[in-house]
Amino acid sequence: MTVAPHTRYYVGFNRVSGIGPSRLAQLIQRCGSAEAAWHATPDEMGQAGLDRKSRESLLKARQSLDLDAELARVFRAGAHVLTIEDAEYPRILAQIAAPPPLLYVRGSLSVLDEWALAVVGTRSPTTYGKEATRRIVTDLARSGLTIVSGLAVGIDGVAHQAALEAGGRTIGVLGCGVDVLYPDRNIRLAEEMLECGALLSDYPLGTRPYPSNFPPRNRIISGLTVGTLVTEAGEKSGALITVDFALEQGRDVFAVPGTIFSQKSQGVHQLIRNGAELVTCAQDILESLNLMNLRGHQEVAVALPEDPTEAALMSHLSAEPQHVDILCRTSGMSPSLVSSTLTLLELKGYARHVGNMEYVRR
Repeated sequence: MTVAPHTRYYVGFNRVSGIGPSRLAQLIQRCGSAEAAWHATPDEMGQAGLDRKSRESLLKARQSLDLDAELARVFRAGAHVLTIEDAEYPRILAQIAAPPPLLYVRGSLSVLDEWALAVVGTRSPTTYGKEATRRIVTDLARSGLTIVSGLAVGIDGVAHQAALEAGGRTIGVLGCGVDVLYPDRNIRLAEEMLECGALLSDYPLGTRPYPSNFPPRNRIISGLTVGTLVTEAGEKSGALITVDFALEQGRDVFAVPGTIFSQKSQGVHQLIRNGAELVTCAQDILESLNLMNLRGHQEVAVALPEDPTEAALMSHLSAEPQHVDILCRTSGMSPSLVSSTLTLLELKGYARHVGNMEYVRR
């Protein structure tokens, strides 16, 4: 399988302890490329803000890691890698603070996944919670929204299964390596999801599902989506961590009210008191997100213009507003070419200017 030259270095960095998204971004900015960052001198590492322990970890990794062998492991696991530099990297995720520099993916991502909703909740739902999730997710999936969750038992599993049964797409974000399916009871569900969606993780292959892995992965669940729906959660539910990330990322939060007699609805009711939008059906969410004609939006999204320059720039536009400067950086085009191409895309109905030099895909 052909991969971009920079991919192997991102895979290598993902195996280096102490160098997270922010530090890696600083190191690449200082050195000019992922390859140059991998071969950085200790002085360059220090200038990029790496502490002594991180510098030592990188130097040790360079001596011990065979980057080509690491890539071969990924392919043997039936996975592929997306880096922050790749056009296929989810644009909506790239817009969060410190996005994961690398994603391991099994299955496939689609341009249709730009319209996605996170669905989270308790691991031990009531019959009401399961039925409410199933009913709302079924209608959302039939409307074209991709359903994103964490493949955990409980609400997560119900949401994934409902999306599949509705003929929709669904994505599972794991707190372990994509070659380590967890929990065991959802292995069959995970395998079914590979046919109509994807499993992804920013953890290296072989990473076990340690409890400390799950809260950080929730930032990816919310980051991949335009909003987060909580259908049933107690006051201390881990699902509320996803809500916190969604709010930090400027994404919408929706909540399904439950019975006042259930402790598993107390977290949801607190969300509603704090301003989350109360919803009782899929239409409430679609109307709030202005996605009542979602299928029409998606038909336009998959239709790229014939001109190669226009098509290339279109691949960097999404439903989220992006500044011209960002489009120049991600596309590699000059400001003058981006400006003239955006004008043509607007005239042809492919793009729309939303003010402040920001553009969205129509």
